[in-house]
Amino acid sequence: MFKPLLRSLVFIIIATSLFAQEQYHYQTDFPPEEFAARRAQVYEKIGNQALAIIQGAPGVDGFKIFRQSNEFYYLCGLETSHAYLLLDGRSRKATLYLPHRDEGRERGEGKVLCAEDVELVKKLTGVDAVHGVELMPRHWIWSGLVRLPAPTIYTPFSPSETEADSRDESLSGQASISSDPWDGRPSREGHFIHLLRTRYPQFEIRDLSPILDAMRTIKSAREIALIRRASQIAGFALMEAMRSTKPGVFEYQLDAAARYVFQVNGARREGYPSITAGGTNAWMGHYFHNDAVLKDGDLVLMDYAPDYRYYTTDITRMWPVNGKFTPVQRELYGFIIAYRNAVLKYIRPGVSAAQVMDEAAADVEKVLSATKFSKPHYEKACRDALKFRGHLSHPVGMGVHDVGDYKAGVLQPGMVFSIDPMIWVNEEKWYVRMEEVVVVTATGVENFTDFMPTTMEEIEQTMKEEGVVQLRPATTMK
Repeated sequence: MFKPLLRSLVFIIIATSLFAQEQYHYQTDFPPEEFAARRAQVYEKIGNQALAIIQGAPGVDGFKIFRQSNEFYYLCGLETSHAYLLLDGRSRKATLYLPHRDEGRERGEGKVLCAEDVELVKKLTGVDAVHGVELMPRHWIWSGLVRLPAPTIYTPFSPSETEADSRDESLSGQASISSDPWDGRPSREGHFIHLLRTRYPQFEIRDLSPILDAMRTIKSAREIALIRRASQIAGFALMEAMRSTKPGVFEYQLDAAARYVFQVNGARREGYPSITAGGTNAWMGHYFHNDAVLKDGDLVLMDYAPDYRYYTTDITRMWPVNGKFTPVQRELYGFIIAYRNAVLKYIRPGVSAAQVMDEAAADVEKVLSATKFSKPHYEKACRDALKFRGHLSHPVGMGVHDVGDYKAGVLQPGMVFSIDPMIWVNEEKWYVRMEEVVVVTATGVENFTDFMPTTMEEIEQTMKEEGVVQLRPATTMK
């Protein structure tokens, strides 16, 4: 009796293991038709005598979890490292070049879509062909060099974005490497361009980044839904941080409260490192140490959002550590709320970002004239804010500082960006701001976090509730 039962259990375990190994991971947010439509835009932009080649992200070291680069994911959704996507403008066909199956790795990590999964990959992504990565040069020779004239090659020149990355930060990091006399490595994109030019001098190499940037400026309905959900999660997270704030709590404990909300709501990564800054720490725009104790009487600024299925947001609130705004804090934060409301009022399609700023500033001027400030330099800081043009801030999407430019023309439905009214009180190293992420709609604007506490009364009321840091405080051992 025992041996047949044991054999049955062994069979079940083996069968379950084999079934688990056959499972593959592929995104479910976009159908192949949406990726095909994006690739069709690329064909139109590069013309019928050009190719476009997009590198996927490299593999990761150690126990890190792989995340695909934004540009590659945007065009096919595939999360396989060291992959290449070839878009042929002459035939208007897409080919994926993938590494071959690594059975040892799959036993430890699960199935990875590879060159052997031809029909499955074609079905999931909508591409026309799938080959091993080693065949890419041979195919280029026959299609590009034997059949003259040689086509133009488009590839991204700008740094790719992966986890918690934005292009501006990547460019800054590459500049630091380039200026180090003991380093000086080129970017991965720069090295790839060098290889193309060295191995195939017949090809003219052009930058694909501006084309993809322009495409990503207008978000699809499915993209907007993901950004909306990322914003909701970020809003819930900041509200939990508000509840958990008390004098004596560490900045990083508010991070923990927020990240808990990210994780339980399905956002496994962060869109960017947390900025949680008490008191004058908020004066530093990208403060990241987050190791100070929160003090009674101070404000704390929190700017934090998740990476939710390759899309993020950018939300900021400030609140009093002790749960009650002082009269002086009310003066300045009240001005910020008024500015935020004015900007939201005037965002609509068909007008420029500059026009929105002018109309909002005119409204806020009336508020400013009717406000009695306790110190002259508070009024000066607010008047200086009327001249500042950065309150309509940056695009948001796959990157927190996303690519594209919504300020060059008029606002269009599908543009997503942050509004970020802020003031600097130089005399006291006091920085005050609030940030929302919005999408331009056919009739106006949608604020993704209009459910969040915004007024000072709403914030104070939220802070009366018990937070997760108090429910499960830090433990010590004697």
